[in-house]
Amino acid sequence: MAKNAIESKSKMWNPWHGCHKLSAGCKYCYVYRGDSKRGVDSSIISKTQNFDLPIQKKRNGEYKIPPGSMVYTCFTSDFFVEDADEWRADAWKMMRIRNDLQFMMITKRIDRLHVSLPDDWGEGYDNVTICCTVENQDRVNFRLPIYKDAPIKHKIIICEPLLEQIDLRPFDIGSWAEQVVAGGESGYEARPCDFDWIMDLRNLCVEQNVSFWFKQTGAKLIKEGKLYHINRRLQHVQARKSGINFDAEKSTVPNDNK
Repeated sequence: MAKNAIESKSKMWNPWHGCHKLSAGCKYCYVYRGDSKRGVDSSIISKTQNFDLPIQKKRNGEYKIPPGSMVYTCFTSDFFVEDADEWRADAWKMMRIRNDLQFMMITKRIDRLHVSLPDDWGEGYDNVTICCTVENQDRVNFRLPIYKDAPIKHKIIICEPLLEQIDLRPFDIGSWAEQVVAGGESGYEARPCDFDWIMDLRNLCVEQNVSFWFKQTGAKLIKEGKLYHINRRLQHVQARKSGINFDAEKSTVPNDNK
């Protein structure tokens, strides 16, 4: 079961690359930003050379990805993007074959889940975590009702890039979400994230006993009314130093650093 986005053994698997911008959170997409430096058109979705990575083997017959690994899936695209419909069944098959791995994917297209699942999905695969992104209240109101009722064994709400204060209280996240991840936006054109928005989400998670992870500050963080410009290499570090992460399983609340 995927509980944290950091594991001791992890691997990136991008079966296809490229995506179409869909909502406000996509405006300064890191994939588009990186591709532009290489002259790559991110709007063209293409199958990658490592499409079958989960089942690739070494010369000695062992899998290249060792059992027990966390596999971050489709992080340079969206697993449910329409252009990949013809490849998705084979991707699901590999996840079934490698039930000794944990697969984690993040989507802005949770509304396409019902047309994208394999026939044997049932209530979900034990080894697959599907995370749903909500960057503003508009997307919270649209995506979370779908996500809450979706047949997924492991659910993580991703509030990143967090573009405004959002209210998750109407969705009773304590009854179904394993974790909430929050963070600001990276890049030179990043929109500011207010630390108060982060704390509001964190406090809700503590109230409802849902794990919370402040993943990164983003490039522009507002705290106590002051705007801070934070170097890219420090954005994860500063988030961690805030000491506000919460582990629901341990039911302990770290000291606030406000």
